[in-house]
Amino acid sequence: MNPHAAALDRAHQHTLDWLSSLRDRPVPPQASSDQVTRDLGGDLPAGPTDAATVVDLLVAACEPGLTAMPSGRFFGMVIGGTHPAALATDWLTSAWDQNCGLRRLTPAHTAVEELASTWLLDLLCLPSESAVGFVTGATMSNFTGLAAARDAVLRGAGWDVAEHGLNGGPPVRVLVGAERHDTVDLALRYLGLGAPEVVPVDGQGRVRTEAMRTALAGEDGPCIVVLQAGNVHSGAYDAFPEVIADAHRHGAWVHVDGAFGLWAAASPAHRDLLAGVSDADSWTTDAHKTLNVPYDSGLVIVRDRAALKAAMGMHGAYLIHDEQGEPFDKVPEISRRGRAFPVWAVLRSLGRDGVAELVDRLCRHASAFAEGLAAMPEATVLNDVVFTQVCVSFGSDERTEKVVQKLLEDGSAWMSGSTWRGQSVLRISVSNWSTTDDDVRRSLAALRRVVEGL
Repeated sequence: MNPHAAALDRAHQHTLDWLSSLRDRPVPPQASSDQVTRDLGGDLPAGPTDAATVVDLLVAACEPGLTAMPSGRFFGMVIGGTHPAALATDWLTSAWDQNCGLRRLTPAHTAVEELASTWLLDLLCLPSESAVGFVTGATMSNFTGLAAARDAVLRGAGWDVAEHGLNGGPPVRVLVGAERHDTVDLALRYLGLGAPEVVPVDGQGRVRTEAMRTALAGEDGPCIVVLQAGNVHSGAYDAFPEVIADAHRHGAWVHVDGAFGLWAAASPAHRDLLAGVSDADSWTTDAHKTLNVPYDSGLVIVRDRAALKAAMGMHGAYLIHDEQGEPFDKVPEISRRGRAFPVWAVLRSLGRDGVAELVDRLCRHASAFAEGLAAMPEATVLNDVVFTQVCVSFGSDERTEKVVQKLLEDGSAWMSGSTWRGQSVLRISVSNWSTTDDDVRRSLAALRRVVEGL
């Protein structure tokens, strides 16, 4: 008998049971981490345990402590679910167990990665000559794109980072909007660039073009400008044509953080949000968010392939190099799983029209939330709902925070509390392919119950 069969059969049944429970189970977890720890047991046993039994033990202990993130009623953070084609392909990815850094070692994944990259550039309306790297998530995508940017602008100033490091080199200015995502700052810290220079934004979080123009004119030298496609609170998009043109006139590299918002390009109805974004130099997005691929699916896109390879590439005598280049030339890791397999599977399953319909449906649900909230007492929608984000206040900060707390206690839906522009908000992020009109109605009904009960 195949030694994998019993454990995989148990895992398969548990998976189906979990997915079947999502429609009716509470969205928040029902057990604390301490309880799960107790249920997992104490000391590591001295002897072996049958693999199928281990699967059963893990599920029994962990299932109560799971958040129903794949549910159509999870709207916390920007977290997509997992499309059926992606989930099935992700199982195959683990079973195939390919280390996908080298072209000759893993020709199947290399072919899938290159085809998926071509499709992605086409769907996102980005330059076809760009390199696409498959990384862990948006944080590492920002890191990788900004690494290429850092090295390129320093190289343009006559400084070789690979040979000399940063010490002694010219300083690199990094200009960001005041409401950029925190992972941009984190990536800059990883890269030794320190805190960025902050440029004021408007009421929706869009960088002010005149303020950026003034900042660019204030000092010469190597410079990187980071723009945003999809503010995490408002969903707003920066004014790409004006700011990118100004930045390029000053010789700056423009990186766009579009972790979820870059997917608007796949929809003819929402593509105008990204007018001019293709003139940038690098872009971040995440297939786990709007495309609904499992985690470990970040994407970095860099127009100048040579710049990305110069920042990420390496050579080892033991590696089987190919003259066409290697997948690991585009990412920080040498060893990595076959991240392109599930991305290709979702794209192939949905097709061009299906991806557009997915984006449009998420936006339609966000608009439905905004309309339903506007009819509630003391509820004020604070943002222009242009994509998939909705931010609402229920009057005072105290009352808004109580709504968030009581909604989680209700269990029907998960929506996150946050602080935006100095006030407490309830933030709704519509990202899951499986969210239905009924999920939106049920979630709004839960909000009404909570608000009326205060």
